[in-house]
Amino acid sequence: MENNKDYERDEIFTKRVKAGKRTYFFDVKATRSNDYYLTITESKRKIKDDNFFYEKHKIFLYKEDFAKFVEALQDAVDHVKNDLMSDFDFSQFDTEPEPSESNNENNKFGEDLKWD
Repeated sequence: MENNKDYERDEIFTKRVKAGKRTYFFDVKATRSNDYYLTITESKRKIKDDNFFYEKHKIFLYKEDFAKFVEALQDAVDHVKNDLMSDFDFSQFDTEPEPSESNNENNKFGEDLKWD
């Protein structure tokens, strides 16, 4: 029973972003002392010997670094959009296509697949 309490406390919020063969997970977690941090996980599906596996890369982001991280990320995105690719129309990426039921039926691993 104690383990369930720990699990509920650890998993606070999850946001999944599907991007082609990659999926990004933004997970808010809590320490035992109720301090919060963010993990950002990139998961990429790979195939080897007719089987597939997921290659994962994870970043831990602590509350004292949130503002610096967001500012640096925004600066980098703005540099690409405004300085390097100012003539490119990024608006085509603003809306995410609605998932179709047929795509969900073909996903034998379910929509609730998460990475720790």
